[in-house]
Amino acid sequence: MHPTKERPVTVSITDVAEATGVSASTVSRALRGRPGVSEEMRARIVAAAADLGYTASRSASSLASGRTYTIGVVVPYVGRWFFGTVLDAAEKVFSAAGYDVLLYNLGSPEARKRFFTKLPIRKRVDAVLSLLIPDPEEAAALRSLDVPLATTVGGARPGFTVVGIDDRGGAESAVRHLVNLGHRRVGMISGASEPLHWTTPLDRRQGYLDVLADAGIEPDPALEADGGYTVEGGERAMTELLALRHPPTAVFAQSDEMAMGALRSLRRHRLRVPEDVSVVGFDDHELSEVVGLTTVAQPVAAQGREAARLLLARLDEPDAGPPRPVEMPIRFVLRETTAPPHSGRQR
Repeated sequence: MHPTKERPVTVSITDVAEATGVSASTVSRALRGRPGVSEEMRARIVAAAADLGYTASRSASSLASGRTYTIGVVVPYVGRWFFGTVLDAAEKVFSAAGYDVLLYNLGSPEARKRFFTKLPIRKRVDAVLSLLIPDPEEAAALRSLDVPLATTVGGARPGFTVVGIDDRGGAESAVRHLVNLGHRRVGMISGASEPLHWTTPLDRRQGYLDVLADAGIEPDPALEADGGYTVEGGERAMTELLALRHPPTAVFAQSDEMAMGALRSLRRHRLRVPEDVSVVGFDDHELSEVVGLTTVAQPVAAQGREAARLLLARLDEPDAGPPRPVEMPIRFVLRETTAPPHSGRQR
């Protein structure tokens, strides 16, 4: 007697409905980004669909709609935490709704020029999620695809659904915290050399300068160092700041990864945090709580989910027009890396 070969279990939309305690129609609306479902319920449904391995029937849907059921995603740095987190969250929403992701990693000027010259994405995708900030010509090229466009970086631009945060305001809250503690020599580790039209370093730098001006503190260009938005860059930048004749008593790092590099440099210099130097980051990286980093928290994964949901909603309602920019909430998170300046170090 031969053993019976088990058939793969097919998960239906009814199974997802039963798992979440809602109707199949509610599941359908949630996975397609349609209105009428609360964000909390939508998140539960997306998670349940992913856990159960549910995907929409592609053949039936494609025949009915003429879609490719593929979403193009364009990223500048696929290996960096922010972009990877946004991409992972967005992909889960797309997958639950029955879409594949076609990824283009434009990590060099050559790759970027080649992509926008050839536009290999044309007629291959139903929508595009861009995690880079296009220049005017590149934005026009993407609009020429005549598909819904969304992004989670930069400000509002014609034809794009934008989901983001107030980078300038977040930086202000971080630097204001340090100034309110009594620090007058506040350094900043930024991404001054970041290429590809990325405006985040500029917005966060402006927030830093605004708070110094409000406090009557003359900005010192020597207190700004480029950390390249990496841990290694943050360590190099902090070492550079410590080599100054009058080093800072506090540092605002424009990302948590650079802040973690700064902490490593301070530790290697046998300096105590926060007794000798205070450090504030930005992002609330998944490891920030582990190292006790004071930071500005932004909902990175939620931005990816929201951008994906809005793209799917535009596919279902193409005549509705692009929604207004969505600004996600940020919050200041106080942990163990900040304190008033030591009386012997403040100048």
